[in-house]
Amino acid sequence: MACNEYDSNITENKNEQNNLTAVLYGIRDLRLEQRPILEPGLNEVLLSIQCVGICGSDVHYLVHGSIGNFVVQKPMVIGHEASGVVVKLGKGVKNLSVGDRVAIEPGVSCRMCQFCKSGKYNLCPDMKFCATPPVDGNLTRYYVHAADFCYKLPKHMTLEEGALLEPLSVGVHACKRGGVKVGCSVLILGAGPIGLVTLATAKAMGASKIFITDLIEFRLNVAKKMGAFKVIKVNRDDSDEKAIENIRTEMNNELPDVTIDCSGFQQTIKMGIELTKSGGVLTIVGMGASHNVELPLFNALSREVDIRGVFRYANDYQDALSLIDSCQVDLKPLITHHFKIEESLEAFCTAETGKGDPIKVMIHCNREL
Repeated sequence: MACNEYDSNITENKNEQNNLTAVLYGIRDLRLEQRPILEPGLNEVLLSIQCVGICGSDVHYLVHGSIGNFVVQKPMVIGHEASGVVVKLGKGVKNLSVGDRVAIEPGVSCRMCQFCKSGKYNLCPDMKFCATPPVDGNLTRYYVHAADFCYKLPKHMTLEEGALLEPLSVGVHACKRGGVKVGCSVLILGAGPIGLVTLATAKAMGASKIFITDLIEFRLNVAKKMGAFKVIKVNRDDSDEKAIENIRTEMNNELPDVTIDCSGFQQTIKMGIELTKSGGVLTIVGMGASHNVELPLFNALSREVDIRGVFRYANDYQDALSLIDSCQVDLKPLITHHFKIEESLEAFCTAETGKGDPIKVMIHCNREL
């Protein structure tokens, strides 16, 4: 298995602080080590981290050491889908109290630039985003974060659901960018975790028909249970033209108003252009493609298909929380595997190889206080 190639130097040095932390040193070099417990600064809180989900980007950094221009050049704490319990307040914090259970929005912007002031803080050039080089993530027992990027969870919401607000926010942002609304039809390319939370969001926003594609039967079965109008199996060896024709046939030539590409490869982006209704919108969420791809732009231009990019999210965490709080979205079935922080290597192995049909792998760092 590919996991056997991971660096085996994973040690836990016991000490009184017990702030066990998962640190990525380089390609397939993930280590557990003790790190100091930091003091919260102005408008910050110290959190006892409870749950951290493994994202595809975490696996990508582990296996390849980079994503686009973001390159792991020095040891970096991994993880960014997290929830925790407030254990200490920094000076100036008024929105939280010790003992509050919170979801952590992992990107902290400067709050001062034109993008922040206009509400598009995901585009802030000084964004500090967990586990995006060179910024440390939060797969650790104790972590300091900006208080205004922590969201208090209702009592009936679990800490696991709190961690899932991160991927759900991506789905919320993607649906907003695509203009999903009541009565529209949606095609989702890719039924991985982001594709499935996008499905849940589109359904909650009132989409009447949601088609979803994937290579893996297990994921499509989950999508069907989550309310997809139709699931479509794509064959890995099909040519672009054959795959497009098969999907078109499965949709009875009913092209969608909105296509959301949650894979981001050249083939799926091309599919998105050719399978979207004239005058519709293609929203690209996935970043699986290389920097340069060849696309049928004339097809998009001549049919006025809008192509929109998605980069993380902005002002979507509260909406994501509300979707779960109001029971419009139930993401608990997506959590298929559980590990302790001491088992981080095994957790990443499961996420990478797909052994045991994982969807969302959850790592538990502490017991709830």
